[in-house]
Amino acid sequence: MDTDLLFSINPGSSEPIYRQLVEQLRRRVASGQLVAGQEIPSVRELAQALAVNPMTVSKAFGLMEAEGLVERRRGLPMVVAAQHQKAMKTRGRVELLRPVLAQAAAEARQLELPPEQVLALFKTLLEDKGETR
Repeated sequence: MDTDLLFSINPGSSEPIYRQLVEQLRRRVASGQLVAGQEIPSVRELAQALAVNPMTVSKAFGLMEAEGLVERRRGLPMVVAAQHQKAMKTRGRVELLRPVLAQAAAEARQLELPPEQVLALFKTLLEDKGETR
């Protein structure tokens, strides 16, 4: 399994790494990129791939399991939980994005940036599709 495509972290972010991992999985499940039964990397694999402490990954996985995103299977890899058979409706996915956009809007206001410039930047970033990380 290619962990680089499934998860990425931003060590400079104010958001803790374990939270970044939980949020990424939540968004991928909500969008239908990951569906019920799909395996996710082990704690060891993911910690190695991302060069982070295995306890950080374990904490993220514990939260994912408590939230019902993943299921543990004794002796087998974790999988996306059974209730996630298809993508969440668009409205639900938009609600997942709202807090991030609200934070970005607050920061843009604090920087006194013109809305047109902020929207143009957002559009550029949205169209970028992660090619320049």
